[in-house]
Amino acid sequence: MTVYSVDKLIAEARRLSAEYRKATGRPLGGVSGEVAEYDAARLLDLELCDPKPGGYDAVGRGKRAGKRIQIKARAIFDEAKSGQRIGQLKTEQEWDSVMLVLMDENLEPFEIYEAERDEILQTIADSGESARNKRGAMSVARFKIISRLVWTRENGVEEDEVWGSRVGSVR
Repeated sequence: MTVYSVDKLIAEARRLSAEYRKATGRPLGGVSGEVAEYDAARLLDLELCDPKPGGYDAVGRGKRAGKRIQIKARAIFDEAKSGQRIGQLKTEQEWDSVMLVLMDENLEPFEIYEAERDEILQTIADSGESARNKRGAMSVARFKIISRLVWTRENGVEEDEVWGSRVGSVR
């Protein structure tokens, strides 16, 4: 049993990661993924898996009860930089959806998107046979197109079930 709360440890990890990046120009490896999992669970009523069964990081509660969710993270340091990619999706393993936690330079979340398995697999299949696609790699921009915005820093949980990131949708 530790004397520190997980909330305080995550806050310190955020602070150290930001300081490390300022000092070295490089991100502190592995921190963003852990922070993103913690934030997604806290903000969207998920139960983190411990140990991880492979394929997914959390199981939903509430309106996502029983849903197996992969959680991916991307810290956006320069919004003008194009071609940012999310980590490899475990397409061969069992899961129901993927959440992408977008974070600012201090590893604070500002948006969370969720895409369903069928949509992700179809998008990967439609994008061709390149080695990158076979590994389940996808750009942040492509993920945002096929997913729905489920949480924002400004509004919290997005109750509107309209897939707001889709072209031609009404917001």
